Amino acid sequence: MSDTTGDEGARVTARYEETDGERRLTFSADGSEVTVAQNVDGYAMLKVRRGRNGDELERYYGFDMALDHAAELLGVAVADLPVPDAAADMGM
Repeated sequence: MSDTTGDEGARVTARYEETDGERRLTFSADGSEVTVAQNVDGYAMLKVRRGRNGDELERYYGFDMALDHAAELLGVAVADLPVPDAAADMGM
């Protein structure tokens, strides 16, 4: 797990996990969660959803676009999202 504190003091934590079917990077801040998910093979589009098992909100090819959407949903800057090394290669 990784974490960072943004300029406005909002603490953002990140949790990376692999399940039988997905790689999940879940960010949490101020009681909200946003997950960026990709299939375990690593070639599908990234899905952004609220929480680990929430409804899909959008799909992206690029990791940077998915992170931008996640930051927007959490109300933080993209730079405030800690990305663990294991998740750094997500996206196409």
